[in-house]
Amino acid sequence: MELNRRQMLMGAAAAPVAGRLDAAPLPAGARSDDETYWAKVAAQYDVIPDIIQLENGNWGMMARPVLEQYEAAVRRVNRATSYYARRGLFPDLLAVRARVAAKLGVAPEEIAFTRNATEALKALIGGYNRLHAGDAVLYADLDYDSMQACCDSLEKSRGVDVVRIALPEPATHQGLIDCYEAALKANPHVRLILLTHLSHRTGLVVPVREIVAMARARGVDAIVDAAHSWGQLDFSLPDLDADFVGLNLHKWIGAPLGVGALYIRKAKIDLIDPDIANEPPFAATSQARVHTGTVDFAAQLTVPAALDFQDAIGDAARAARLRYLRDLWAEPLRGTPGIDILTPADPRLHGGITSFRLTGRISEADNVPVAKRLLDDHRIFSVHRTGPARGACVRITPALFNGRGDVDMLAKAITALVSSKY
Repeated sequence: MELNRRQMLMGAAAAPVAGRLDAAPLPAGARSDDETYWAKVAAQYDVIPDIIQLENGNWGMMARPVLEQYEAAVRRVNRATSYYARRGLFPDLLAVRARVAAKLGVAPEEIAFTRNATEALKALIGGYNRLHAGDAVLYADLDYDSMQACCDSLEKSRGVDVVRIALPEPATHQGLIDCYEAALKANPHVRLILLTHLSHRTGLVVPVREIVAMARARGVDAIVDAAHSWGQLDFSLPDLDADFVGLNLHKWIGAPLGVGALYIRKAKIDLIDPDIANEPPFAATSQARVHTGTVDFAAQLTVPAALDFQDAIGDAARAARLRYLRDLWAEPLRGTPGIDILTPADPRLHGGITSFRLTGRISEADNVPVAKRLLDDHRIFSVHRTGPARGACVRITPALFNGRGDVDMLAKAITALVSSKY
C-alpha cells in the first residue's frame, strides 16, 4: 500500500513506538529556519544523546519509519528465503528500480543497484573502454580516494597517462570551470575526466553541467561521483546532463546501508564494458555492467520507504535546511582571524557539508587534535580529512536531526579553539 506523507513522517505504517508524533500533517515546503517544523522531523530519528553528531557524511541514519520498514523486510526475506527470492523478489526489485529511476528523472534500464557509490564508480571507471595507450584521464585533489586509485590503475592496465589537478581554494563558480578548461587545453590527450559533484573532503560543489558540456565539446567523457550530492542537493540527473554517474542511497536519501546506484545514459551504454562475471549475450542495460552477487535484498526493498520519507519533506526544503545549518556556523566565522572556511559563500558551490582549518594548520597531525578537542571539550563529533592540495582540514556534516543549537555550539567551540591559541 502506498504510504502518504503523514504516514511516513508519523510512522503510522508500523507498530506504535515511543516518541511518535501526534501533531497534524507537516506543511510542505517548510522554511529552513522553522525550528518547530524541523524539530518534528528530528523526532523521527533516534539520536545518541551523549554527543552532538556533526559527522553524518559516512552514512545517513535511517529515520524511525524507514528503520521499521527495513526490520520488517529483513524478517520477510529471512523467513521466506529462496522461496521468495526465486518467485517474487525480482519483480519487487524491478519496481524499486523504477521508483528510483523516476525520482532521478531517467529510464529504469539506465539504473542498476550497487552496494555503494564506490562500487558503481569502480564499474564505470574500470569498464570505460574508449581509452588507448597514450590517452589520459584527469582527476582533482578533492575527488574520492578510491576513485583516484581507480584512475591511477588505468596507467598500468591501459597504458594511459594520469593528469592530477588541484582545484582553486578559495573557489568561484567561473574559477572552477576555468580550472578544468585550462587542464583540458594543457592536456589535449585527455579522454576521460572524473568529476565529484560534492566533495566529501571539503563540501565544495563543482558546476558539473557546465564542465561536462565543455568536456563533451572536446570529445572528452566525464564520470560523475554523486555519492554525496543526491539528497543533499536538489537536482535530478537530467540537470547534470552527465552520461555516467555513481550514487549512494544510504547517505542523504536515508536508505539502509548497502544500497548505491549506477547510471549510464542508454545512448552511451556501449562505452562501458559488461562486468566480467556476467555471461553473454549482454543486455543493453546498466544492470549488465555490474555483478554484485547476493546482497542485502531487504535493504533494497526498503528504498521506497526512504524515498517516501524524503518526499514528505521535499527535496528543495531538505536541501535548503542543510544549507541553512551550514550557513549558521560557517558564514559568521568566515573572515575570523585564525579560521579558514573552505567552501565559498556562493550557494551554488556548497550544500550542508563544509570543512574548516585553523590557519596554517595544514597537516593531518595538526587536524586530528582539532577534531579530538571538539569532542573531548565540547561533545561535538566531527572528522578530519586529508587530500586537499592546500592542506588537511576538519569536516562538519549536519543532518536533518540537527538543530540550530547544535551548530551554534559548534561556532562557539571553534572560536574557543582559536582563542586558546590551540
